Amino acid sequence: LIVMLRRKGDDPEVDLDGSSLSDANSMRKKRNSGKLTLFGVELTADNLAVAMVYFVQGVLGLSRLAVNFYLKDDLRLDPAETAVISGVSSLPWLVKPLYGFISDSFPLLGYRRRSYLVLSGLLGAFSWFLMATAVDSKYGVAFCIFLGSLSVAFSDVVVDSMVVERARGESQSVSGSLQSLCWGSSAFGGIISSYFSGSWVETYGVRFVFGLTATLPLITSAVAFIVKEQPVIVSGSRGRIAFFSETNGYNRASSKDGLKLLWDAVKQPRVFLPSLFIFLWHGTPHSESAMFYFTTNSLGFTPEFLGRLKLVTSIASLCGVGIYNGLLKAVPLRKIFLVTTLTGSALGMTQLVLVTGLNRRLGLTDQWFALSDSMVITVLGQVSFMPVLVLAARLCPEGMEATLFATLMSILNGGGMVGGLMGAGLTQALGVTRDRFDNLGLLIVVCNLSSLLPLPLLRLIPDDD
Repeated sequence: LIVMLRRKGDDPEVDLDGSSLSDANSMRKKRNSGKLTLFGVELTADNLAVAMVYFVQGVLGLSRLAVNFYLKDDLRLDPAETAVISGVSSLPWLVKPLYGFISDSFPLLGYRRRSYLVLSGLLGAFSWFLMATAVDSKYGVAFCIFLGSLSVAFSDVVVDSMVVERARGESQSVSGSLQSLCWGSSAFGGIISSYFSGSWVETYGVRFVFGLTATLPLITSAVAFIVKEQPVIVSGSRGRIAFFSETNGYNRASSKDGLKLLWDAVKQPRVFLPSLFIFLWHGTPHSESAMFYFTTNSLGFTPEFLGRLKLVTSIASLCGVGIYNGLLKAVPLRKIFLVTTLTGSALGMTQLVLVTGLNRRLGLTDQWFALSDSMVITVLGQVSFMPVLVLAARLCPEGMEATLFATLMSILNGGGMVGGLMGAGLTQALGVTRDRFDNLGLLIVVCNLSSLLPLPLLRLIPDDD
């Protein structure tokens, strides 16, 4: 019986035809040797589409500096009004589960992915075209930025669902490679946009940059046509919608059923407990806003230098993705969270060197110290963020990938929002203002130590594969 089972493939050393698996693996390697890969992921049509959509998300940063200059110089808005408009642009990201539910439950023209990618790209191009031609008021800017943000958020949900579909049932290493492909593409786009954005604004003006930005979302619409997706047939009956595809058969759902499925998935301990850790891990206070005012108002960092700093951090982000993909994607998630949190808290304390001026006494200028410090912290931050994406992707059940992954990402964003509000409260309580930085060092210490608070809850992260 053992011999028969082994001959049927149960022996790890014997394939179905009796040949050794090492021979089979070598044959597979020969067949795959000519295929193009990136971050260990074969660049199939679908994977290329995912990478390109993430690249567009990164390169859309081309317009960020132009928007800031337009609001400040052309519309002459004060910082409070600019902050409100920036807040409007973040609103579409707070309801990402809605886009996932729409994409999963309501095929558009027979497709759950392709059609929404095309629509998202066209919406983004339209919003930036308006910015380049017709907009001349703060309300128009707010409306266009909202539409552009909605475009990116919706396409983000759609491609995330495609990544989740490919990660289901795969090892942590394979899931890590997929997430590395996504965020490596985004970081590469960010590098390109950081390099050109400042010089093009200065040479050609903000309207030119807006017009150029309008062409970028069309890449999302174009790559949608290479996505391999089986069309679904939709039929309605008493408020129910039946979807049929050649691969999955019938999948019946309604709005009420979809919400019930989402709730049933979220309340499962294997989903709820890791989600709770993600929220708390990302919800600790930070001092980024206070440090921005200190570097600009006290140290005199110029916008040009801050642009260079953004380029360095974009490159560092790409390096962080590469380090995770090459060295850490098979390391247990608990260990990565533990080490990166401890190291990040310690490295965050280096901001005290800049605040106290110790770097100048050591012969290192503020600019060089800020560049090196930001580079190291960004690499570590990207390495620590990748396991969150891997964990979220592998928690999603079949049939509602977009909805649940978007929900988990909204939980992550919600934690970040809570952390920002707590940081703002601490900043005010310690009397740190735009011109007073006496207690900034204490604020940095409190924020960095608070990042250690979620570590006792690491057991909420699943330990097995």
